[in-house]
Amino acid sequence: MAVITSIEDLRVLAQKRVPRMFYDYADSGSWTESTYRANSEDFQKIKLRQRVAVNIENRSTRTQMVGQSVAMPVAIAPTGLTGMQHADGEILAARAAKRFGIPFTLSTMSICSIEDVAQATDGHPFWFQTYTMKDRGFIERLIDRAKAANCSALVLTLDLQILGQRHKDLKNGLSAPPKLTLANILNMIGKPRWGLGMLATKRHGFGNIVGHATAVSDMSSLSAWTSEQFDPTLNWSDIEWVKRRWSGKLILTGIQDVEDARLAVDSGADALIVSNHGGRQLDGAASSIQALPAIVDAVGSKIEVHMDGGIRSGQDVLKARALGARGTYIGRAFLYGLGAMGEAGVTKALEIIHRELDLTMAFCGRTQIDQVNKDILLPGSF
Repeated sequence: MAVITSIEDLRVLAQKRVPRMFYDYADSGSWTESTYRANSEDFQKIKLRQRVAVNIENRSTRTQMVGQSVAMPVAIAPTGLTGMQHADGEILAARAAKRFGIPFTLSTMSICSIEDVAQATDGHPFWFQTYTMKDRGFIERLIDRAKAANCSALVLTLDLQILGQRHKDLKNGLSAPPKLTLANILNMIGKPRWGLGMLATKRHGFGNIVGHATAVSDMSSLSAWTSEQFDPTLNWSDIEWVKRRWSGKLILTGIQDVEDARLAVDSGADALIVSNHGGRQLDGAASSIQALPAIVDAVGSKIEVHMDGGIRSGQDVLKARALGARGTYIGRAFLYGLGAMGEAGVTKALEIIHRELDLTMAFCGRTQIDQVNKDILLPGSF
């Protein structure tokens, strides 16, 4: 195997090992994918100031996210179908995050259930992501299950009232359950490592939903339920309802606009995530890193501001931190590692990002991540 030194190396390997429909599900955006591309490309426009002859011993990337100590300002983002990138994917990613000392966020649309992850991580606290769906009873039970599993923060997604059109998913026949066309079957046969892993696990459905939601007893009944459950009537009063039910740390994701950020502050949430859903919803929206500074300027003293979208390196993490993000999230970066090498691949992705973060911080003349601000960036490049 070639030496792996970057997230891109993991992506290339994942593309070889994961069936096309599941790889494309993770590595795609909506419509023309312009926002998906901008999320990464706009980081490259931001330039760093190199400093020299500064004592850079005793460096630390340790900080806090919503009051939780973290080894670096990075959390694993909630991603649907993670367990289809690699068998038991959510469990493997949660274990890697626990060992590394960063938060893992489990998606409602995960393959492994809340209870699966809690058991596999010996009750170690993790974060849980949910939506407001039409079946409020299901969401109430889901929140109660997250509490019982010792989840330490709830991430509420606000930008999925309707589903963005993702051309690759439509062309690949990605659905619940997936359409097993001849092309898809032949492609899966060509991924023996993935196939053997799937044969060895019992977890193939949506573990948080099947058997828990009303009238969803198996995968065949899931598709119709999912398509009608996302709630187009979502409004800010619903956040108050979720907040009362949860009563713990609450993080709102999907914020791209300053006015929405102010409403997030008014909601009483503990943090917001500047996010465009990885470029998978509104194509043509600003990249997350472009939207970040204005939101930080408007509300950064009133609420903890995080961001996700386009992070593929530790340098990206440092740039986001310099522009005011107290924490960042990686989605595709860890999924590439998972698809490429399972749990070891997630660990590798975290190691790569941490090393790049630490070295770049040093080149910029900083020894503590909490000392990082706009002074490390070249004026005019952001």
